[in-house]
Amino acid sequence: MGSNADKEGSDSFGWDTEDEQELMLPSSASPRCFGNGFVGCSDEASSSAGPSTKLISHFVGMGFSRDMVLTAIDENGEANTDAILETLLTYSALEKSPPKTEHVACEGEQFASEWSSSESAGDFLDDFSDEDYVGSEDNDENLSEMERTLKQLVGMGYPAAEAAIAIERCGQDASIMELTDFLCAAQMAKAADALLEELPRFGSNEGEQRRNYFNGDPRKKKRFYADDNWERKRQKQRVRHRDPNEEIDTTIIPNPMVGFGIPGEPWRARHQRTLPDEAIGPPYFYYENVALAPKGVWSTISRYLFEIEPEFVDSKYFSAAARKRGYIHNLPIGNRFPLLPIPPQTIHEALPMTKRWWPTWDSRTKLNCLQTCLASAQLTDRLRKAVEDYNDNPPLNIQKYVMEQCRKWNLVWVGKNKVAPLEPDEIESLLGFAKNHTRGGGISRTERLKGLGNSFQVDTVAYHLSVLKDMFPNGMTVLSLFSGIGGAEVALYRLGIHLKTVVSVEISETSRNILRSWWESTNQSGNLIDIDDVQKLDADKLEQLINSFGGFDLVIGGSPCNNLSGSNRVSRDGLEGKHSSLFYDYFRILNQVKVIMAK
Repeated sequence: MGSNADKEGSDSFGWDTEDEQELMLPSSASPRCFGNGFVGCSDEASSSAGPSTKLISHFVGMGFSRDMVLTAIDENGEANTDAILETLLTYSALEKSPPKTEHVACEGEQFASEWSSSESAGDFLDDFSDEDYVGSEDNDENLSEMERTLKQLVGMGYPAAEAAIAIERCGQDASIMELTDFLCAAQMAKAADALLEELPRFGSNEGEQRRNYFNGDPRKKKRFYADDNWERKRQKQRVRHRDPNEEIDTTIIPNPMVGFGIPGEPWRARHQRTLPDEAIGPPYFYYENVALAPKGVWSTISRYLFEIEPEFVDSKYFSAAARKRGYIHNLPIGNRFPLLPIPPQTIHEALPMTKRWWPTWDSRTKLNCLQTCLASAQLTDRLRKAVEDYNDNPPLNIQKYVMEQCRKWNLVWVGKNKVAPLEPDEIESLLGFAKNHTRGGGISRTERLKGLGNSFQVDTVAYHLSVLKDMFPNGMTVLSLFSGIGGAEVALYRLGIHLKTVVSVEISETSRNILRSWWESTNQSGNLIDIDDVQKLDADKLEQLINSFGGFDLVIGGSPCNNLSGSNRVSRDGLEGKHSSLFYDYFRILNQVKVIMAK
C-alpha cells in the first residue's frame, strides 16, 4: 500500500504492522502495560508538560525508573519512542538475567509461585477455575507451549478465560509482552472490545459460576474451545448481551487467514458470492489495507464498497514472511493461479546463509510482518552479550527474551550468537520484488525500508489479479491509487499482462522515482502518467483521462494505514484519522470513474 500522507511527521509511528501488536480497541484507548501491572492513560499529566517531561512521565508511569528512562532517552533520542521502549525492556530483562550457575525464575514464574497452591493442579487445562491454573511446576515439562503460556498468564493474575482468548486472538507465537498488552488493553475497554464482550457473562461470583457453567466436567471446557461451532456460539452470546442501541460489527476475521483460497488449497464452492449489480465491473477494483484494524473499520469500508465481503489473507501462505491484509474487490475468485517460480516458503529457504548459525531453541520458520524500521545496533549487541556466555544453551528466560526481540524486529542469525536485521534486498525478495528494485530511485537505506514496509506483497496480490490475464489478452489500462513503489504494477507485469497505460497517483517523490526507474528498466512500452496527490484527482481530471484512454480496466490501491495499524499507540483513530481518512478519496474516485464510464 502506498502513502498519501504528509511528507513531514507522518511516520513517527512508521510500522506497517499491523499484525504483531494490533488490538481491537476504540481510538480513545491507549493502555500502558509493563510487567505484571498496568497504568492507565494520564492525559492531564501528558498535556501540561514539555516534550521531555511528558516523555519521561510516560515511561516512568509504565514502571521504569527515572534514571533508566533518562539513559534510554539519551541513547535513542526523544523522537524514537519505539526504540526507547525497546531499550527499557532490554535493560529490565538483562537486570533480571541469572548468573551462569544459578537458576532465576523466568518472567512470570515469580508471579506464578505467589499464586501456586500446595497441591499440584495436574493438567491445568482440565479445570476452568482460575485459581487451579497455577499449581506445581513439576508437570510443566509435559505441557505444550500454549499451555505453559496460559499457565504463566494466569500466574500473573489474568483470568484464565481471558488469557485463553488473548492467545487465540494474538496467535500461539505471540510474546508474553504482546499478550499482556492485549489483556491490559482489553480490561480497560471491555465494553468496546469485541472479543472480551463475547466471553460468557458469569456474574460477580465468577469462579463458582464458571465451575457450575461447566457442570464440573473438565472435558467440557476443552470441547468449548475445540468445537467447530465456537464462532457461532460467540456470536450468539454477543447478541444476547449487546446493547440494543449498539451497531453490530459483522466483520469476522478468519483463522487461518486464507481468504477465498490459497495456492495448494482447492477452491471451494462455499466461497461463491453474488455481487450487487452496481459493483460488477468493468472497471474492476481492488482495495487493500491492514487486516487487524480498529473495531468497525472493515465494516465501514465494506459498506462504502458495495457491501462486498472482505477477503482476509496472510502472506505467510505465499512467502516466508507474514503480512495480514484485508482486500475488497469485485474480481472473479475462481481459476486463480500463483506466480512462478513459487518463492521460498521458509526462512532457511529464503535466507540459506542463516541456517548454519540458527540455534536449536529458535523455532521460527516464518518471519513476522516486514516493517518500515529496523532494530538498532545497540539492541543486537545486547542480545549477543545476553546469550554468548551460555555455550549455546542460555536459560529459558534469556531464550524467551531473545525470541521476543527476534520476532518483534525480524532478526536473523548471521554468526555465532549474532543476530542482525534484514537488509533491503532481502526484504525485496520476501515481498516479491526483484533485487535492488528500491535502489532505482537513488535513495537512502532508510527510504528504501520505508517504501518496502508500506508496499504490497507481490505474490499475494498477483494471485488475486491472475484472473485478469485471460480477460485482457491485449493489455490493461490501470488507475493505481497510492501506488507506493509499484507493487500492483509489478504484480501485473509478472503475470504477463501488458500495461497499456498506468495512471499512478503517489505523493512520495521517492516512491514515484522508484516506480519510474522500474518502468524504464523493464522496457515498458505503455504510458506511465504521474499524479502526486489523490486529492488533486477530481472529476474533471478523471473525465479528461478517461476520454484520452477510453476508460480504466482496473482501479487498484491501498490507502495509508497510519491510523489503523496496531503499532500506532498515539493516533490510531481509524478512518477518521488524518491519513487513513484518505480511504474516502479511493471511494470517491472509484465512483466518479464508474459514473463517467457509464456515460
